[in-house]
Amino acid sequence: MGTFALVHGAWHDSSSWYLLAPELEARGHEVISMDLPCDDPTATFADYAEVVAKALEHHGDDLVLVGHSLAGHTIPLVASRRPVRALVYLCALVAVPGRSFVDQLQDEPSMLIPGYERGLVIDPEGRRVWAGRELARQTFYDDCSPEVANRALERLRPQSASPYVETCALAALPATPATYVVCAEDRLVDPEWSRRVARQHLRAEVAELTGGHSPFLSRPAELAEILHALG
Repeated sequence: MGTFALVHGAWHDSSSWYLLAPELEARGHEVISMDLPCDDPTATFADYAEVVAKALEHHGDDLVLVGHSLAGHTIPLVASRRPVRALVYLCALVAVPGRSFVDQLQDEPSMLIPGYERGLVIDPEGRRVWAGRELARQTFYDDCSPEVANRALERLRPQSASPYVETCALAALPATPATYVVCAEDRLVDPEWSRRVARQHLRAEVAELTGGHSPFLSRPAELAEILHALG
């Protein structure tokens, strides 16, 4: 069995995986997760990738790297630094070499579903913070149980804007085999954009789940089965 390195998205931390990790372990896999410095106003995707690479430095090459949401910009940087067996983009944004996230959003405004930004405010350190729980719940956890959603909402952190303006330094995305997991009712990353980019840009296999943006909380067993087939 393989090792899964789980990389969380914006505003989250490694506790996001608390329901998925035991599902993978029950199927015989090892699970690694880490906290990215998303609340550090100076940290960039390169810094995020360094944190991930350090967490993996004592592990071999039999790794499947799973990146949720904004972590789609981090995992190819990790794969360019060290061998990994496969990349999984989970409801993820996808880096474009030579472009920043802000550039991409201007080029492809359909990438994100409008409305989520109404729930965000900028704190004194220039970070994006969810001002109210309801819009965050609708965006991330609309298909989660109230108990699971409330726990996740309590754990949300500020997200620095520094990575958003960082130009992707890769000359090309790594040739590592990739799978993209699309959630059909995602309320943040547009599912149609995801399907198109997965095939045209990543040349990835596409796996489909029902439900919203956080299947590791709403459908951990179903997501584990998809990942298990890769492991």
